[in-house]
Amino acid sequence: MAVETDGDRQIKTPETRQFGSTLLLWFVFLIFVNILFSLGQPNQNRQVPYSKFISQVEAGKVIRVVVGSDQIVYELKSETTIQKDKSQPKNFVTIPMPQDLELPKLLRQHNVEFEAKPPSGSGWFITLLSWIFPFIIFFTFLSWLMNRSQMGGPAALKIGKSNARIYSEGVTGVTFEDVAGVDEAKIELQEIVDFLKNAGKYTHLGAKIPKGVLLVGPPGTGKTLLAKAIAGEARVPFFTISGSEFIELFVGIGAARVRDLFEQAKQQAPCIVFIDELDALGKSRGGNGPILGGNDEREQTLNQLLSEMDGFEPNTGVILLAATNRPEVLDPALLRPGRFDRQVVVDRPDKIGREAILKIHAKNVKLAEDVDLSKLAARTPGFAGADLANLVNEAALLAARSNREAVIMADFNEAVERVLTGLEKKSRVLNEMEKSTVAYHEVGHAIVAILMPGAGSVEKISIVPRGVGALGYTLQLPEEDRFLMIEDEIRGRIATLLGGRSAEELIFDRVSTGASDDIQKATDLAERYVTLYGMSKDLGPIAFEKIQQQFLEGFTNPRRAVSQKISEKIDLEVKEIVDSAHHIAQKILEENRRTLEKMAKKLLETEVLEGEELRSQLQHIQAPQIMEQWLHTGKLENQSKSNTGNGNGSQLVYGSH
Repeated sequence: MAVETDGDRQIKTPETRQFGSTLLLWFVFLIFVNILFSLGQPNQNRQVPYSKFISQVEAGKVIRVVVGSDQIVYELKSETTIQKDKSQPKNFVTIPMPQDLELPKLLRQHNVEFEAKPPSGSGWFITLLSWIFPFIIFFTFLSWLMNRSQMGGPAALKIGKSNARIYSEGVTGVTFEDVAGVDEAKIELQEIVDFLKNAGKYTHLGAKIPKGVLLVGPPGTGKTLLAKAIAGEARVPFFTISGSEFIELFVGIGAARVRDLFEQAKQQAPCIVFIDELDALGKSRGGNGPILGGNDEREQTLNQLLSEMDGFEPNTGVILLAATNRPEVLDPALLRPGRFDRQVVVDRPDKIGREAILKIHAKNVKLAEDVDLSKLAARTPGFAGADLANLVNEAALLAARSNREAVIMADFNEAVERVLTGLEKKSRVLNEMEKSTVAYHEVGHAIVAILMPGAGSVEKISIVPRGVGALGYTLQLPEEDRFLMIEDEIRGRIATLLGGRSAEELIFDRVSTGASDDIQKATDLAERYVTLYGMSKDLGPIAFEKIQQQFLEGFTNPRRAVSQKISEKIDLEVKEIVDSAHHIAQKILEENRRTLEKMAKKLLETEVLEGEELRSQLQHIQAPQIMEQWLHTGKLENQSKSNTGNGNGSQLVYGSH
């Protein structure tokens, strides 16, 4: 029987309580079936009077006789049986007369084969065993299936049962010391831990523990790790399950699993229930389609969750933690106070947080003396906790591959480039024309970037192919973490993206397909400048886009329904922003053409420019006179049209900076 212990008390799980009743029902059913089977069993041996048996022997119709202590079984000749009735059995049974000594003589006279059956004193035992033995086999098989179901066996036995994994008190192996970079979230969640440890301090004043805490933030920022840390600090049972594990093909299974989960949690209260990826379960019920009020499986499961969190029966001592990176799609009834009372944002760490995270992940890694984690934290803006953990692991793998005794700073620098741009493609050999085009393209990025506000410093230029389709890249790192962008910085970033294309036009008087990714990013940024940020002077501070993915990157926001006239204005405004940025990039490169050619030739020789050599080349860059006006107003007087020649080269995609 499955019995869980909680200190000095035993807790019977729902499987344990239902096992006895299920076993009793099956036992009664087995007896009933056996009785029906016995009653319906056809009698293969027809019983006749003893006198008729003697008459049949004297008439020569009997061919074989088995004489027992309590009955005689005999067989008639087949032809006689067939003539009378084809369905009549050949064997007959009769009760012998006591002490009939004449029967053997009579059988010999008529040449009847006969034998004596020894008396059996164990008939009652065999009969009893025939009743008990099937039940023993069934009980053994059922016990085996129940054990398999508890260990993740046949899914048919787990329908309606929660798939949550249960950790005993404090055995998650994670505490707040293992979590860094999210200090504000840790402080917010420390109150939950304190309540679980010292509930009397709060209940004495009439305070109630929050029923639910929702952790929201981008992927990889440590939401699941925080939930484990809370359970490890509070030393209470910890249930963990993914939101998608509630949803099944059969209607009602998800709701049954929610009920079973909370029933188990109530028995082990105080405890913590953690649901990861809550958006798989809690999407808004109003967004299922044109017809509201759909009654699908996910909606029934959500309704059951809402009822369990704040229904008629209180869940005393059960705290629900949930994590999601899509809070905007959750049902409003799920987010109201009384269900998820608090929403804790777990965002990407700043420089100090990244350094703390690196120290945690590098704790078991042998580091060389030249490794400076603070510099590494400055080089990794925008990295989440999972990214930094991967970075440390990649550096350790590189050091082991080079047979070094410790991880050096060069391994970390290479790991940063590997995470950002991918692996080096040494097998991808470029011809001279392609290498020259890539070199001027990347140097064009670097020269324009060094003059733009808020762009940071250019750390490295490379024409070594990396990743998927990237034939070169320019690595540019900001000097500090930025959380806002000014409009001139956005225009400067667009100009930087178009610096590669402008260099190709200036030097070769033609263009290649290598700037396709840069153009795509520049166009998207210019469109957000107008439709999302409301920075257009003509259209004003009006949002023409809806933000639907707050923490997920790579998703385009849908445009609101606008008139054809407004749509044309948006397109013209976007084109004007991109064209002016393209024009200013051309002016910058024309002003610094000698530096452009010198750096490109050097890059063709070394394939990589970085460090002091790169900084010494870029410090001589001069800005054109019209640049200040463009940064301030976003417009240029007497703007000339840029060359839009068509290149006939192969399909090339350059790495973006």
